[in-house]
Amino acid sequence: MRPAIKSVFRILTLAVVVTSLLAGVTGCAGGGGKTEVTIYTGGTGGTYFPLGSRYAELLNQFSDNIDASAVTSGASVTNCKAIGTGECQAGLAQNDVSYYARKGINMFDAPIPALQGIACWYPETIQFVVKADSNIMSLADMAGKNVAVGAPGSGTAVACEQVLGAAGVWDSITRFDLNFGEAASALKLGQVDVGFLVAGFPTSAIEELAVSTDVRIVDISDDILQALGEAGYPFYVRQELPAGAYGTDADVSTVAVQAMLCVGADVPEDIVYEMTKILFEQVGELTAIHTKANDITLDTALDGMSLLLHSGAVKYYKEAGVTVPAKLIG
Repeated sequence: MRPAIKSVFRILTLAVVVTSLLAGVTGCAGGGGKTEVTIYTGGTGGTYFPLGSRYAELLNQFSDNIDASAVTSGASVTNCKAIGTGECQAGLAQNDVSYYARKGINMFDAPIPALQGIACWYPETIQFVVKADSNIMSLADMAGKNVAVGAPGSGTAVACEQVLGAAGVWDSITRFDLNFGEAASALKLGQVDVGFLVAGFPTSAIEELAVSTDVRIVDISDDILQALGEAGYPFYVRQELPAGAYGTDADVSTVAVQAMLCVGADVPEDIVYEMTKILFEQVGELTAIHTKANDITLDTALDGMSLLLHSGAVKYYKEAGVTVPAKLIG
């Protein structure tokens, strides 16, 4: 190779190396020096995607420092894992699933220490569904009954075991590993006595079942909620379902896990501060997209919080006058 060509080759090689190094250093920076924030949501037919997409738009609209985008995903489990690997910077997840991710239990092979919290958004309701004329009036009445507990390995099945375990009846039921679509058919045909699911209220699948079969939701008492907390499940919160739900004529007391916004621990504090601030200052824009956003409030943002809060979120809450429990501060 001639000297002149060698020199040009060396210069080009050096340029490629330098460019690659710079790309590695600034990989989280978007155009104009903005920080890229990719938000994993859920499927297009669910609640996570429309709310997450609008939230990303609001971040871009009201921040000069954030370049946000929302993408579809497999929801809670996928999102927690993706934050852990750096595939995304933020994501929506159920707070029970994020708790398992933090601990490295159930559907997670190892803890995900990079996972931190910003805010709980809205309840995802624990619903034990029975026929309206069933003699099952409480969780204790499920002893000896046929119960559809959820698909094998699912977060739903884990929640069912926790709640019925707190009631002392988990080991005395006959379990059917059915998702709620299958459970609804089995309940209708009398093959199971109870169907179980975890979903935002009201749930369309139960509404569809109620068109052809009179159903009701079984109450969950305060002592069960207390037992869940004592068993090490801090993510359950009380939820009241109003009369008229699924055609019933009485209020129902149950419990819920929470949909929450998670974030990677390595996202800069000032960026997460802005993400938190914009969330609460522009929440009205989210309610225009989905009624579930009505539950996003400063008063309830830390109810059921199952992760350590990111320091940027802590900074905003303190400025907003929200008392942050010491156990949520790393």
